[in-house]
Amino acid sequence: MTASKHLIALLRSHIDGDNEQFLSVAMQVAAHEARQGHGNLAQQLRDLVDEARSRKARRSNRPVPLAQPKGDLAALVSASYADTRLSSMVLPEELEQRLKRIITEQRQHHLLTAHGLKPRRKILLIGPPGAGKTMTASALAGELTLPLFTVVFEALITRFMGETASKLRLVFDAMAETRGVYFFDEFDAIGARRAERNDVGEIRRVLNSFLQFLENDESDSLIVAATNHPELLDPALFRRFDDVIHYDLPDVTIAERILKARLALFETKGLPWKTISKETTGLSQAEIARAADEAAKRAILSDRTTVTRDDLLASLAERKSTTQ
Repeated sequence: MTASKHLIALLRSHIDGDNEQFLSVAMQVAAHEARQGHGNLAQQLRDLVDEARSRKARRSNRPVPLAQPKGDLAALVSASYADTRLSSMVLPEELEQRLKRIITEQRQHHLLTAHGLKPRRKILLIGPPGAGKTMTASALAGELTLPLFTVVFEALITRFMGETASKLRLVFDAMAETRGVYFFDEFDAIGARRAERNDVGEIRRVLNSFLQFLENDESDSLIVAATNHPELLDPALFRRFDDVIHYDLPDVTIAERILKARLALFETKGLPWKTISKETTGLSQAEIARAADEAAKRAILSDRTTVTRDDLLASLAERKSTTQ
């Protein structure tokens, strides 16, 4: 890589906020200088990179205070910093690529904006309970190092439409003031079809307000809505979102990957994974993960480092009995 390309790569990684890529390019510059016979300069660059990484490691060990919502907003959203990453999730390839595309567009939103384009930032997640929708919102916040603001519907919805609309406005105003991932779980609570509600028009007007706020929102925040019941949603909602992502119950391949990931610290060599994975049919990702944890507990309490076929089958059968 030439010096000019190194400079471009450094600037691009700085603009994208990708510190690790910036330091990686800096190390490439050090190697380039060493090959040119500039040993002292190369060593100086390496020392600076080492110092930067050391400082970053020290900072990461200190808790970062999160500015908590205040006033009326404090009752409407709960705020946290997520440590979940996309790599923590076991997802089908297509779904993983779609989430990576959102993350990439968000990380490089300045580049897109410079070309008159907008990154995906209004996302609707659809799928059964336990399929990973909530974890996805957390992973998006974690990957983008943004605070996660979860909207509390119990506080948002009131008997009086005017109050609810005002509270919605508070949430959308917060999006413009504080960049973050704003998560609307159980979104059908306000997104249900307007023609199918017997509520004297109050919820219909709330939905109209939400549609207006969503369409007019030009903030840099990420809006993530999730529902287990897409059939209840008003059709007008779907075209307001930049991306609609569907989650399904895991197939046997994904189920096997979930089990292996959860049991990575145990000896599982020789287990009949095909037989075991077939017993996961009908279970969500969350239920399969819980079954793996239960199998791990059985092994630990029996003073074993090996998880057996019987451990897993018993745990999976137990999860199935609780979900029926």
